Amino acid sequence: MMISKKILFVVNAPEFFLSHRLPIAEAARHQGYSVHVATGAGIAVQKIEDLGFTHHAIALARRGQNPLNELATLFGLFRLNQKVKPDIVHLITIKPVLYGGIAARLSGVPAVVAAVSGLGTVFLGQGGLAGARRKLVSLLYRLAFKQRRLAVIFQNPDDRDTLLAMGSLTVQQARMIRGSGVALADYPVLPQPTGIPVVVMAARLLKDKGVFEFVDAARLLKARGIAVVMRLIGDPDPGNPSSVSEGDMKQWRSEVLVELPGFLSDIAAQYAAANIVCLPSYREGLPKGLVEAAACGRAVITTDVPGCRDAITPGITGVLVKVKNATDLADAIQNLIESPDQLRRMGEAGRELAEDAFTIERVVDQHMRIYQELLVDV
Repeated sequence: MMISKKILFVVNAPEFFLSHRLPIAEAARHQGYSVHVATGAGIAVQKIEDLGFTHHAIALARRGQNPLNELATLFGLFRLNQKVKPDIVHLITIKPVLYGGIAARLSGVPAVVAAVSGLGTVFLGQGGLAGARRKLVSLLYRLAFKQRRLAVIFQNPDDRDTLLAMGSLTVQQARMIRGSGVALADYPVLPQPTGIPVVVMAARLLKDKGVFEFVDAARLLKARGIAVVMRLIGDPDPGNPSSVSEGDMKQWRSEVLVELPGFLSDIAAQYAAANIVCLPSYREGLPKGLVEAAACGRAVITTDVPGCRDAITPGITGVLVKVKNATDLADAIQNLIESPDQLRRMGEAGRELAEDAFTIERVVDQHMRIYQELLVDV
C-alpha cells in the first residue's frame, strides 16, 4: 500500500549517501515517501538532485571541533527540521547522529533512525584526555537518543554493547543490520588471476586503517623473497591527523614496496584483478569493502577488531590477524598465497556469505520494516 510520509536523510558527505544509502532512499521513494537529503557540500550533490531527490545543504565539518561551529551545525539541523517537517529522519554517521538526534528531539520530529556505522577514533585513544572525550560523546549520544520513537542501527555487536554499557540507549532501541549491502550483480565472480599473486587494500590512506602495517608487511615479504604485488588503492585525507603524508608515499615508492594508483572507483574490477583483499584496520562499523570482496569471491585478511571480524567467517571466508601487527599480517599473506586451494575455497565461501547475509535487497527490506514500525499511528 502506498503511503504519504516525508523522510529526511542527514549525512555528512554526498558521496557517502550515494555509495552507502542510495538504494534505501530509492526504496523509500518507491513506497511513497517524499525523500529529502541533507548533506555537506560536494560535487555529488548534483547527482543527488539529478536522481530526483530534494537536496538541502548543511554546514557540517567532519573533523571540526570548534564549539561555535558545532552549535551552528546543531541549530542549522533544528531549522532544517522546522522547514522540512519530516515524519522521520534517518541520521547517518557520527556527527549527523549526535547533532541530528538532539535537533530532532528539540524540533519534535515524530520518529528517528540513527545509523551508527562505527564509533570513530574517539574510542581508539588511550589516556585521560581520550577518556574525557568518550564521556562527552557518551553524554551526547544519551541526549540524541532520548526519543520515544527511535531505532539505533548498529553494524556490529561490539559497538552496540559499548553504547549500552555507557547507558547511551536501551536494548529496545537497538537494531542490528550487517553493513550497507551490495548488489550482487555488480560484483561478478571471476577466475583468480594467474602469475604473481596480488594483494589489494582499498581504503583512505589513514593510520587507523592499518596502512602502515600493510606497507610494513610488504617490506617483510620482500625481505623474505616472497613474490607478491601489494597494491594500496586510495588517497590521503588532507586535514585528518591520521592521514599518511606525501613524504610517506615518496619513501614507499623509493623502496618499491607497494603500488599506489590512488583512488579508483571501479572496485569490483580491482578486486577481480586481486587474489587477496586485505584491511588491517584498527576498528570499523562493518567495512563495505570487505563485503564487496566477499561478493567478488576473494579471500579476505583482516584484523580481529570490532567490525572487521564481523565481515568474515574466520577460517572459512578469510583470516583474522592481530591488530597493529605487521608480522602477523605478512605471515597470513604468505600462508594464503602458498595455499592456492585454500585461497579458492575461501573465495567461494565468501561469495556464499555475501549471498546469504549481505545482499542489498536484505538490507533495504530491514530498513523499510524499521520505518514502518516507527511510523505506526503517526
